[in-house]
Amino acid sequence: MRTKAGGLSLRLRTFRMQSPGTLLAASVFAAMAVTPVAVLLYSFLTPEQDIWRHLAEHVLPDLVGNTIALLALVIPMTAILGVGLAWLTTVCDYPGRKFFSWALTLPLAVPPYVYAFVYLGLLDFAGPVQTTIRQVLPGVGFVDIRNVFGVAAILSMAFYPYVYLLCRSAFLTQGRTAMEAARTLGLSPSRAFFRVAIPMARPWIAAGVTLVCMETLADFGAVSIFNYDTFTTAIYKAWFGLFSLKAASQLSAVLVAFVLVMLALEQRFRARLRFTEAGRSGTPALHLRLTGAAKWLAFALSSLIFVFAFAVPCLQLLLWAWKATGPNTASYLQLGKDTLILGLMTAVATSAVSLLLAFARRSNPGTGWIIRIATLGYAMPGTILAVGIFIPAAFIDNTMLDFIASTTGVPMSPFIQGSLALLVIAYTVRFLAAGFGSIDSAMQRITPSVVEAARTMGCHGAALVRRVHLPMTRTGILTAAILVLVDVMKELPVTLMMRPFGWDTLAVKIYEFTSEGEWKMAATPALVLIAAGLVPIMLLTGKTETRNKS
Repeated sequence: MRTKAGGLSLRLRTFRMQSPGTLLAASVFAAMAVTPVAVLLYSFLTPEQDIWRHLAEHVLPDLVGNTIALLALVIPMTAILGVGLAWLTTVCDYPGRKFFSWALTLPLAVPPYVYAFVYLGLLDFAGPVQTTIRQVLPGVGFVDIRNVFGVAAILSMAFYPYVYLLCRSAFLTQGRTAMEAARTLGLSPSRAFFRVAIPMARPWIAAGVTLVCMETLADFGAVSIFNYDTFTTAIYKAWFGLFSLKAASQLSAVLVAFVLVMLALEQRFRARLRFTEAGRSGTPALHLRLTGAAKWLAFALSSLIFVFAFAVPCLQLLLWAWKATGPNTASYLQLGKDTLILGLMTAVATSAVSLLLAFARRSNPGTGWIIRIATLGYAMPGTILAVGIFIPAAFIDNTMLDFIASTTGVPMSPFIQGSLALLVIAYTVRFLAAGFGSIDSAMQRITPSVVEAARTMGCHGAALVRRVHLPMTRTGILTAAILVLVDVMKELPVTLMMRPFGWDTLAVKIYEFTSEGEWKMAATPALVLIAAGLVPIMLLTGKTETRNKS
C-alpha cells in the first residue's frame, strides 16, 4: 500500500512540476533559433535557376575545393598538436609541465583574425622577417604566405586547444590502470601511446576534430584577411559586394549542409564520449618521467608552440600599440562603450532565455529536443545566421511598412532591419548554448528536496524563483553572462553584416584597419579582445583544477 501511495505521490509531484508556460516560451525560442536554418534550406529547395547556374559553374567549384583543402590541412595539424601536447602535459613529467598544462590553452583567447593580421604583418613582403632575410641573404626570393598553407597554419594555432582540452580530459580519465597493464605486457611507452591511449581516447579526439572542422567552416576574419575565398567570404561578398541577398542565401544553404553533417558527427561522438566516461578508473594518470634529451625535447616543443601561438602575437601587438599613431583615446573609448553595450544587452537577454530553458528542462520531462534546437545557433557560422535572420526580418519589416503606407499614406523607414534589437536577437541565437550550459549545470545542482522544502514553507511561483532558484544559480548566471559578453566582443561576421549604421565594435574596427593594412592601429583593440578572452579561460582553468583536486 505504501508503494502505491509513494507512486501516487511521485506522480502528483511530477504533475505539479509541469510548467506549460515555460514549455511554450522555450518552444517559441526554439522556433526562432531554427528559423534561419529553415529559411536557408527552403531557399536551397527553391533555387532561382539563373543564380544557381552561375554559382554552380563559376563559384561553387572553387569554394568547395578551397574548403576541402583547408580542412585537409587543419584537421591533421590540430590533431597532431592537440593530442601530442595533451599526452605530454598529462602523462609525461618534464620541466615546466605544470605551467604548460594551462598555458597551452591561452591561444583560445586570441581570435583567429588577430592571428591572421599579426603574422601577415610579420611575414609579409614588407614585414620585418622577410625584410631581414633579404638584407642578410640578398638572393632569397619572396615567400608568399597568402595561401592555403598560411591560412591553415593560422587556424591550427587558433583551434588546436579544442583538441588539446578534450584529449587532456581523455588521458586523465584513463587513469594509470590501462597504461600499467600495457607496460606489464611489454609495451614501450611509445607503443602503449599508439596502441592503448590513442584508441581509448578516440571519441575525445573525434569530438575535438569535429569542433575544429565546424570552427574552420565558420571562420570569416582570418580567411578574409588572407584573401582566401571560402563560403563565409563568398556569402559576405555576394551580399555586400554584389548586393544579391538571393545569391548569399543560396551559398549559405550549401554551407548549412556542411555544418549539419559536422553537427551530426559531433553529436555522435559526444554520445560515445559519455559512454566511454562511464568506464573511468578513478585513479590518477601515470606520470612517465622523461630523462636526458627526451625531457628537453618535450620542453622545447611545448615552449615552441606557446611562443608562436601566444607570446609572439601578444608581444608584437604590444609593440605595435606602443608605436601606433591612430585614433585618439576618445575614439577607442567610444568603440569600447559600443562593444560593451552590445555585450551587456546580449548577456542579459541570453541569461534570461537560458534561465527559462533551464526551468523548462527541469519542470517538463522530454524537452531535450527543444533545448537542442534552441541551442543550434552556436554550431552555425555567423554569416549563415546573419543571412538567415535578415531575410525573415526584412520580409516582416517590408510587410508592415507596406501596410502602414497603404492605410495611412505615410511612408516610413524600416525599423527592424539594421536595428540594435535585431542584432541582439542574432547574438542571442548565436551564443545561447554558451550561456545555457553554465546555467543548466547550476540548475541541476538544486535538488528536488530543496524545492519541496521551500514549497512546504509557502514559497511558490515567482517567490520560489526569486528566493530559491536565483540565489542558488547566481554563479552559473554570472559565468554565462561573462562567457556571452566575451563571445560578443570577439564576434565579427554577425556584427559586420547586421550592425546599425555607424555602430562599430572593436572587432569591426580591427577588420577595417586590417583591410587597409593598418596593422599598428589594429593592435590596441586586439589587445583588449585578448585580455577579455583570458577571462573565460581563467574560469575554465579554475574549474578544471577544482575538479581534478576533488
